[in-house]
Amino acid sequence: MQPDLYSGSAEALLVGLARKGDRSAFAELLRRRQAWIRNLLLRCCNNPALADDLAQQVFLQAWRTIHQLRHSGRFAAWLKRLAINTWLQQARKNDPLDHAADIELQGGGSDSASIAMDLDRALATLKDRARLCIVLSYHEGMTHDEIAEFTGMSLGTVKSHIRRGTQRLQSTLAAYQDMPTEEKSS
Repeated sequence: MQPDLYSGSAEALLVGLARKGDRSAFAELLRRRQAWIRNLLLRCCNNPALADDLAQQVFLQAWRTIHQLRHSGRFAAWLKRLAINTWLQQARKNDPLDHAADIELQGGGSDSASIAMDLDRALATLKDRARLCIVLSYHEGMTHDEIAEFTGMSLGTVKSHIRRGTQRLQSTLAAYQDMPTEEKSS
């Protein structure tokens, strides 16, 4: 079967087929979810090459363990959990942010691409768990309770990471608040 055969299929159906070993169905799931998982990991690690490697690890692990997924309708949440766990394992093995506080924001450009780059650099200055909480809250739209359940952190710890991380980001990116509107959009 060809992956194109499944392009209009519901995700739950594809998951059910993939759970039974249908590679084409899994290929379609990968095509649909690849950019989302990569972007999530990129926000977490701030390294495009590492995000690509981690996304590949996530999908390899997903293929190997998809038969363990009990509810096809929970595929997205299950995949997100695999991605976060993969990233946390990587962060524990090799903490590339030991000296992240020394990173200076550069590139005074004011177009949206440079603003996004500055935001990513600012995120990189946060500790792993604080960055994870910020990304899950603001980028993924998860509630504090969901983040606590998802990461295994206490609710108070999640709230603390988000509060302190947000304060640090606001401080780091304060120059954008002081910039006239026409400079931000030029």
